[in-house]
Amino acid sequence: MFKRTTAIVAATAAAGLVLAGCSSSDDDATTEPSTSASSTTDSSAMAEGGDITMAVFNGWDESLASSLLWQSVLNEKGYNVELAYADPAPVFQGVADGDYDLVTDVWLPKTHAEYIDTFGDDIVDLGHWFDKAALTMAVNADAPIDSLTELADAADEFDNRIVGIEPGAGLTGAVEDGAIPTYGLEGMDFITSSTPAMLAELDKAQSDGENIVVTLWEPHWAYGAYDLKNLEDPEGTLGDAEQIHTYSRTGFAEDMPDVAAWIGNFQMDSDHLYDLENALNGADEGDYDSIVSDWIAANQEWVDALTA
Repeated sequence: MFKRTTAIVAATAAAGLVLAGCSSSDDDATTEPSTSASSTTDSSAMAEGGDITMAVFNGWDESLASSLLWQSVLNEKGYNVELAYADPAPVFQGVADGDYDLVTDVWLPKTHAEYIDTFGDDIVDLGHWFDKAALTMAVNADAPIDSLTELADAADEFDNRIVGIEPGAGLTGAVEDGAIPTYGLEGMDFITSSTPAMLAELDKAQSDGENIVVTLWEPHWAYGAYDLKNLEDPEGTLGDAEQIHTYSRTGFAEDMPDVAAWIGNFQMDSDHLYDLENALNGADEGDYDSIVSDWIAANQEWVDALTA
């Protein structure tokens, strides 16, 4: 979910402050729309065309990846798509006001429920495209356990440590108040500092072939970069999986029915999403076009089906 990062250890702390209440606050910072666009897919016929502004959540990798993908696809179809980067609060306000046409990263039923309560009458749900968004506790894929019920007994295998993110993140609270007492993990050290610090430790453990348990969330580029598995949470201490929806301004489907239909049918599996997120991770904004172009070329049949 997250930020246009510059390196693994520079994966922004904002990345850890978002999912299922992870965000401690929503700043109202916005940036001007980006006019860059990839032209990568073969187009047999142009759609009706027109200008589209897609809002991208600052710091959310899946928002960036899905928006860049659709920017490229729609530009190739004859539209003029601009991306506008902003935080969630101004994005929802902007879609409700008609300043933004689309936002691809609305998490339901929990994370963005407050915004839907406020703006739901003035924005339109075009459908969900990802249904495995969740808070997780993850380990290296070859770790000797598969469930949080096993972690306490195997604590020594993980150096008696759980590596977390920011102390004020919703994910941190879910682990502290839910997973730790429920599964008897009080004897383990729960280390909280920042998302970049967690990712740096994860990277080192993967490089050294060591076991590690981290607090994480899906979707996240780390699942594409590393061989990980989520520990089962049979008591549901981290909450249920959520869906990621695309919302539009009122009237968008009438103005651009083809686009609304394509996005309404859009589905993206974990493998494709994490692969694209991982390709974009660490890249400069000026390189996005070429990265997305190369990714589309490598997944051309799947991309072509988006508008079939």
